[in-house]
Amino acid sequence: MGCVYFVRHGQTVWNVEDKICGATDIELTELGHQQAVETGKKIVAEGIRADEILYSPLVRAAETARHISEITGIPARMEPRLKEQNFGKWESTSRHGAEFKKAKEEFCCRNGGGESMLQLAQRVYNLLDEIREEADEKTYILVARNGIARVVQSYFFDMTNAEYAAFGVENCAVLRYEF
Repeated sequence: MGCVYFVRHGQTVWNVEDKICGATDIELTELGHQQAVETGKKIVAEGIRADEILYSPLVRAAETARHISEITGIPARMEPRLKEQNFGKWESTSRHGAEFKKAKEEFCCRNGGGESMLQLAQRVYNLLDEIREEADEKTYILVARNGIARVVQSYFFDMTNAEYAAFGVENCAVLRYEF
């Protein structure tokens, strides 16, 4: 059986400010660009082999994928299903707000005009099902946001709602999942 890798994008200004980015298109910081370059070097140094990088259409993931692709030589293409969840009215607010934390527990809630956790999971699970079908022939690196990382983790491992809500990875972390 094959595997898939997940890389969270580099640091953004809103990461520094602890704001909810969601589907809002926020640029990388200078440190975020450096993290992406270092991640590309790490992938080469660790001998990670992949056929293609699939990345979110949001600039923070696209730029991270571009840096990794330039260093590794792995071709990259945009995958719309990796776009982060639209948090609706919560976008640009504090990620530590009590109301937002409560809303995250409601997997069917569309967050005041956004997208529910269930909608997000459906599109990411569909993509992972397709990748699983090709896993014996192709290996992918997915570059996206922390919210997508939660969904990917839940695809491979059982998680309680509390574990799902608490799961997170550092900027430019590289995770490996086996089918």
